[in-house]
Amino acid sequence: MIALFLSVLAVFAILLLSEVGWRKGWFVNELGRKFVHITVGSFVAFWPFFLSWGQIRFLSAAFLIVVIITTYFNVFHAISVQRPTYGEFFFAAIVGILACLSISKSVYTAAILQMSLADGLAAVVGVRYGRDNKYHVLGHIKSLAGTFAFLATSSLILAGYSIFSVAGLPVGAILIGASGAAALENLGVMGLDNLLVPLFIALLLTHV
Repeated sequence: MIALFLSVLAVFAILLLSEVGWRKGWFVNELGRKFVHITVGSFVAFWPFFLSWGQIRFLSAAFLIVVIITTYFNVFHAISVQRPTYGEFFFAAIVGILACLSISKSVYTAAILQMSLADGLAAVVGVRYGRDNKYHVLGHIKSLAGTFAFLATSSLILAGYSIFSVAGLPVGAILIGASGAAALENLGVMGLDNLLVPLFIALLLTHV
């Protein structure tokens, strides 16, 4: 119960810090959203190691409700965006969905890190270095720099999983996983990638 309370407290502390950063002008463009995306997502990725699956499912449902309420009332300006997106809703939902599947703790961690680190860093790199290499997918702007950042980070996460897992992963599986995740990140517009990428990685690692 203490771990559950501290987990909730930590998430809201990050949200409050991001809001303070937005008001003081520390976070501009995508930085505010991706600060929350990367920090909260990376923290959530390790929940199975100190929370039960039931507690994770409860937190997922609770945070989904919180996201709906805060989005409706525009409480946290740092994570709000002008373009249509449901990324925060899918973010909260996939946590509970993965906790309902028959997967190991390490698979869950690798899947969520794909969403938090790979996707988050891709956005940050894309904003910083993607001005001259943009392309469009389903009417949404992407960049080669951002896609490469996602592919590289995804590969490193899968390589780390391979090193610390019992069975390990063949190089081919790492390449397929990273490439497939990068493709879904491109096709998963309006935040749908937050749902598709972790689910794809979880299913891949479970059946390799």
